[in-house]
Order: sequence, then C-alpha cells, then structure tokens
Amino acid sequence: PMQLLQPKAVPGRSGASQRKPREPQIARSLIKEVFRFFVKMPVTREAFKVVEKCSEKYFKQLSSDLEAYTRHAGRKTVEMADVEMLMRRQGLVTDKMPLNVLIERHLPLEYRKLLIPVAVSGNKVIP
Repeated sequence: PMQLLQPKAVPGRSGASQRKPREPQIARSLIKEVFRFFVKMPVTREAFKVVEKCSEKYFKQLSSDLEAYTRHAGRKTVEMADVEMLMRRQGLVTDKMPLNVLIERHLPLEYRKLLIPVAVSGNKVIP
C-alpha cells in the first residue's frame, strides 16, 4: 500500500523552467521613432529590420566597451569619464569638439541641465 501513494516521476521534466532567459531589448517603437526622425522619409519594413539588428549590435558593443573601461579603472559603476573615453575612441569627441559642446548641440535643455553643471545665484552649482 505504501508504494501506491508514491508519486510517479514524469520523464523529461525537471523542476527548473526550460525557457532561456531573454536579454532586455530596446523597444522597437523607440528605434523606429528615432530612425524616422533622422531619416525624414518613408522606410520599408525590410530596411527597418536591418536598422533594428544594427542598433542592437551597436548597443551590445557600446555596453561591453563601457563595462571594459569601468573594470579597467577598478570601479563597478560606469561614470561620465568612461562615456567620454568611448566617444573619444569613436571620434565623436575631439580636442576641437568637447563633450559639453555635443551635449549643448544635440540634447534638449532639461537634459543639458542634468549633464552640465551650471552656477546659479547664491554660489550654488546645479546638479
């Protein structure tokens, strides 16, 4: 009678889930919106799929480079200096085109205020 109460093992199943964990992705709508803003013309679905794959590879490479710079510096947090180093290696930041100028040219005012320290009345620096 004791053997009858024992649950039978189902072959091929384990306690853990069989699904692979998915990598986080940038929303397709965001990529599409940004790309359409800069292209300013209609884009075919096939062309957009290629842009999507390229942007995914670009951001994977970007994040692994930033991770390498941060580890090389002996830190666990990515800082502005790491981003600036990456942009220098990509040729976006030069002696003639510093990072602050790029920020002022391409980002809206609310982001500029967050990234560039500004002196205000009372000798306070924001941020």
